[in-house]
Amino acid sequence: MQGGGPATGGAPAAARSSDLRLRVASALVLVPLAVGSAYLGGWPFAIFWGVAAAGVLWEWLALACGRTEPKVLGAGGVALVAALVLVGTGRADLAGLAALAGAAAAAWLGPWDARLWTAGGVVYAGALLIAVVVLRADAALGFVAIVFLFAVVWATDILAYFVGRALGGPKLWPAVSPKKTWSGALGGSLAAVLAGLAVLWPDNVAAAGKIAAIAFVLSAVSQAGDLFESHLKRQFNAKDSSALIPGHGGVMDRIDGFVTAVTAAVVIGLLRSGGQSPAAGLIAW
Repeated sequence: MQGGGPATGGAPAAARSSDLRLRVASALVLVPLAVGSAYLGGWPFAIFWGVAAAGVLWEWLALACGRTEPKVLGAGGVALVAALVLVGTGRADLAGLAALAGAAAAAWLGPWDARLWTAGGVVYAGALLIAVVVLRADAALGFVAIVFLFAVVWATDILAYFVGRALGGPKLWPAVSPKKTWSGALGGSLAAVLAGLAVLWPDNVAAAGKIAAIAFVLSAVSQAGDLFESHLKRQFNAKDSSALIPGHGGVMDRIDGFVTAVTAAVVIGLLRSGGQSPAAGLIAW
């Protein structure tokens, strides 16, 4: 998340310092879990992201419905379990159909005035789960592709936060997210390019320009995902999606940019590989 200008006053500065410590402590737990599961691949990785997708679904429905409707959560949960089993066994096509069926059921069972938001939550959580497992599925290149994406998204988040706080300046989209700045967005994108090159460039020097371009695009998409979640929370007058992760808010607050970035990464990879391997299409130049 991007910060704004410098602090004014001791109390706000102390609060921000405490918040930063919580962010770091949470990251020290979550980052090894994310990278470790990515290294293992297979079912450990799929289950890790299945849990994350379930958290996203729970938070989204709580925002959209004002509470977690058991029958709606049940319909979405069954759809996610089905999608997890299907994508984990190589049937991403059927996993997508399961997510869409769950979205339709959740919309039918949920509050009528929130049916589109309810269906959107199942699709959003399902897209995260399916895309990330599909990207990791390539035995040879899947882990590197995931690490590349982690590096790009995390560098974007971290440097956007610190550059935005340090430099301030014009706001990126104040009506949606008052603290985000153009300086933070550009700083995050530059950091993403450098992080992406650090992961892939040593083995592919000739493709440095293409790697940088892909990293920049994924960084921009990640920040768009961040803005989308800010818009969602503003729609329902919420500061955070939940309080599950100390210093970060909820699961959605932590991975909002990753959801859109991994979806874009899979689309790019499929297009470049002719529908064969998203990981190869993303990182093999």
